[in-house]
Amino acid sequence: MLDIILIILGSLCLIVGLLGCILPIIPGPPISYAGLLLLHITNKAQFSTSQLLIWLFLVVIVQVLDYFTPMIGSKYSGGSKWGSWGCLIGSIVGIIFLGPWGIVIGPFGGAFIGELLGDRSARDALKSGIGALIGFLVGTVFKVVVCGYFVWCFVKALI
Repeated sequence: MLDIILIILGSLCLIVGLLGCILPIIPGPPISYAGLLLLHITNKAQFSTSQLLIWLFLVVIVQVLDYFTPMIGSKYSGGSKWGSWGCLIGSIVGIIFLGPWGIVIGPFGGAFIGELLGDRSARDALKSGIGALIGFLVGTVFKVVVCGYFVWCFVKALI
């Protein structure tokens, strides 16, 4: 009976984790990893220590990249330090004041405003903002891939 409860809780963690890839308030990959850990506790599936550590490493890497990919996108689209700092500040301000949409609007707006404050043209500021948005989307794709892989490992272990 305990195994069934843990499997159900693990499945819910995986679903919430996938939703967390899209909804920025929910940390998707860590919650999906918790689902795998719950399955590991059961008698139905046992993962090796190396698997669990590699998966944990993936979660840490994806979570860290998620915060930096908008800044990297801004920088590689021609943004300056002003745009990178604006992107970071915009991300924080966006999350606090705009909720879920703030994680999308914040980096874009922050990079755009940062570049304008750094005396860049509106065109260059727009390019930097779009780069930040693309960086955010790339980070989201990384999270979805990792969480999708965790779902696949979960299902495969149960079959």
